[in-house]
Amino acid sequence: MVETDFVTENKAVQGESIKLVVPHEREGQRLDHYLVEMVSNISRSRLSNLIRNGFILVNGSSSKAGNRLKGGDRIEITLPPPEPVAIKPEKVEFGVLHEDNDLLVIAKPPGVVVHPASGHKKGTLVHGLLAHCDNLSGISGVERPGIVHRLDKDTSGIMVIAKSDKSHHGLVELFKTRQVKKVYHAIVVGRSGTKKGCISQAIGRHRSNRKKMAVLQHGGREAVTCWSVLEEFADHLTYLEVRPETGRTHQIRVHMAHLGHPVAGDALYGNKQQKQTDDKYCIKRQCLHAYSLSFTHPVTGEVLEFISPVWPDMLAILVKLREQKHH
Repeated sequence: MVETDFVTENKAVQGESIKLVVPHEREGQRLDHYLVEMVSNISRSRLSNLIRNGFILVNGSSSKAGNRLKGGDRIEITLPPPEPVAIKPEKVEFGVLHEDNDLLVIAKPPGVVVHPASGHKKGTLVHGLLAHCDNLSGISGVERPGIVHRLDKDTSGIMVIAKSDKSHHGLVELFKTRQVKKVYHAIVVGRSGTKKGCISQAIGRHRSNRKKMAVLQHGGREAVTCWSVLEEFADHLTYLEVRPETGRTHQIRVHMAHLGHPVAGDALYGNKQQKQTDDKYCIKRQCLHAYSLSFTHPVTGEVLEFISPVWPDMLAILVKLREQKHH
């Protein structure tokens, strides 16, 4: 998440389809390699199974993983509904900022995975949401009730959850059409040299590391991130306000690292030089916090804006940096 990454598979989870048209510059690329880059929220192994079982068609016909694509080829991916998994409600800590009949706005702690996935079958935010209320939207499937966007495990901050199907459809459309305004706060490594800026670079799955996303010169999906400097500190650390205009997986972390200013504490996209700084200031996770979210209520039409103050662990780092700055 997305940092905040709107869930693009909502309809596909119900057995509908994702459709892609192969650009001419991708002619000759293997089907499976192309899909790994373009469909970031489906694992390589699952894509292979979908190809093998005929759920991925090229120009209306089943294909093999190694088949070479041609420019203009039409790919259709049908995602069969997931096998129902009984999720037992669990007590998981999160803050409630707002709740009505249609939606819930929460503050997610760092270290909490949003929904069950491989290696995370318990203790997710979804488990906690089911313990909090039993009337969540079911559109995203049994493993992701109410989930319309995501935050990474170690990113803290604000999220909106759908409690009714009507609000779910409305929220997905708001995210899709970029009508949800998102503001993050981040501590990054280095000095930018300017007080604000924007980066527009497409993001897709890293070609060799399945866990990472990357800026891609060819392919990928449009991604735009704007930022402005809030404070500058010793040890070349900078406090930023970041406004992602799109919602790609890991977008802020990837864009900041691409600019040479990885998020402090980011083990996946950081560099070796920043480890000493992380140790000095006891930085245990990426210093990224979803600070505010504003949108039009999908049912009532009311304009809403919510703020989740910077999480205590990140605030403690800022306090330490400010104390050093004034000595």
